[in-house]
Amino acid sequence: MVAEKETLSLKTCPDKRPKRTPLLAPQPPPGQQPHPRLSEGFTVKAMMKNSVVRGPPAAGAFKERPTKPTAFRKFYERGDFPIALEHDSKGNKIAWKVEIEKLDYHHYLPLFFDGLCEMTFPYEFFARQGIHDMLEHGGNKILPVIPQLIIPIKNALNLRNRQVICVTLKVLQHLVVSAEMVGEALVPYYRQILPILNIFKNMNVNSGDGIDYSQQKRENIGDLIQETLEAFERYGGEDAFINIKYMVPTYESCLLN
Repeated sequence: MVAEKETLSLKTCPDKRPKRTPLLAPQPPPGQQPHPRLSEGFTVKAMMKNSVVRGPPAAGAFKERPTKPTAFRKFYERGDFPIALEHDSKGNKIAWKVEIEKLDYHHYLPLFFDGLCEMTFPYEFFARQGIHDMLEHGGNKILPVIPQLIIPIKNALNLRNRQVICVTLKVLQHLVVSAEMVGEALVPYYRQILPILNIFKNMNVNSGDGIDYSQQKRENIGDLIQETLEAFERYGGEDAFINIKYMVPTYESCLLN
């Protein structure tokens, strides 16, 4: 007789099937909390257990922008400006080599306004003091140059540097009262000038019961912006307020109230 061969299979002998151990996630030691995992928002990982959603990045509205080389520095280093530094007992001032009234304002005034972006001596001193001197003696020559001043003013404000913004606001206040119709000529350009003022309008120093010396030096951005907007409204004509209100919604009229 031929013995029948017996073959073992998993079907006939289920007990012989190899057992699989389930894979378990590594557990933290007892008494220790699981480490949270950072994940981006609106992803699958954000829905998982022990995941912490990373917040949105900062918008950077108040972040300072890097400065670029200005045309004012180039012209000054080349010696094209008829100015020199004069030391006085009251401090430094500009010694003009020609009469200010005889200057070509279409050429020089936009270049001096371009120097508002400067923050190093002597460029920043010559640019700012030169602007005030030219506005003081400009008279009727200032109004035709207004369209050429908008881009330098906008570039200076867009740097978002606190010192540059304060100096530019003081220049704007002087510009508005420097000659007749200048305030009204600035109204069409509020959309280029006022957005940065709207961002920094509420930036006031809360010193509690302390003394805020920046008010004496006129370096408080919030107060300077309020003064500038009020000057725009006073000298900008009947359309000034509605245009200021469109760009700075929180501004309240100083004439209507």
